[in-house]
Amino acid sequence: MKNFLAMITLAASVSLLAACSENTDSADTSAMSLEQAVNNNPARSADNLSRDRHRHPIETLTFFEVEPDMTVVEIWPGGGWYTEILAPYLKEQGKLYAAHFPQSETREYYVNSRQAFNERVAKDPAFSKIVVTEFAPLENSEIAPAGSADRVLTFRNLHNWYMNAGEDGVKAAFATFYKALKPGGILGVVDHRLPESRPNTHMDSSGYMKQSLAVRAAEAAGFVFVKASDINANPDDNADHPRGVWTLPPTLGLGEQDRERYQGIGESDRFTLKFKKPESSS
Repeated sequence: MKNFLAMITLAASVSLLAACSENTDSADTSAMSLEQAVNNNPARSADNLSRDRHRHPIETLTFFEVEPDMTVVEIWPGGGWYTEILAPYLKEQGKLYAAHFPQSETREYYVNSRQAFNERVAKDPAFSKIVVTEFAPLENSEIAPAGSADRVLTFRNLHNWYMNAGEDGVKAAFATFYKALKPGGILGVVDHRLPESRPNTHMDSSGYMKQSLAVRAAEAAGFVFVKASDINANPDDNADHPRGVWTLPPTLGLGEQDRERYQGIGESDRFTLKFKKPESSS
């Protein structure tokens, strides 16, 4: 009888240990919270952390309703400011496509930026599950398989497409994003805001964009405008500077000239827009 009881006790102990092991394994593979991905994330550089007060990543990604089990496409991640947050956040349960500059691009900045990003994907464990694709607004880019993405996010890129190809470039970009999204998927857009009262010609080289143009281009691609947020607004920025938006931090394009003044203004005034692909879309 004693041996029988001992066997039952041993079996119960083994079961308990197995359960604890399963729970531990589950915890090890659980997703980071968004707050952890922003505030307690070793992948983030000190320089990037210092800009949170201007870029408001927690508020912005919450507004775009990004969850850790989603498939997300980040457009033109550049050096990876938002990638440092998104990659660890999505690593365990979701998927991140980084639609970087196209391989056909020959300009030095674009070539070097893409190469540095690819090297980090190869070496940094936080970036190891990223799928690198490419994007150019007027090309037939596959940023992700059609209808696969829950979210497409673009941060401060529209002005580049506009300066290179006008409103057609922005519309073409949105059409590509529409194709990649699932029905009901969300497109999140952040860019430097040009006051609506200014002439359209001020968008040609300043780096600032009119919110109305962004909305019009998205709706032309089939998106429904959901909401705008002032999360990234800066009322101290009048969008009228000698070297456009690059006069302000972090670029400080005038060097030491009026540096204190521009640092006092801070980073640019930005619109933050949320669009949805209709549920009935195919």
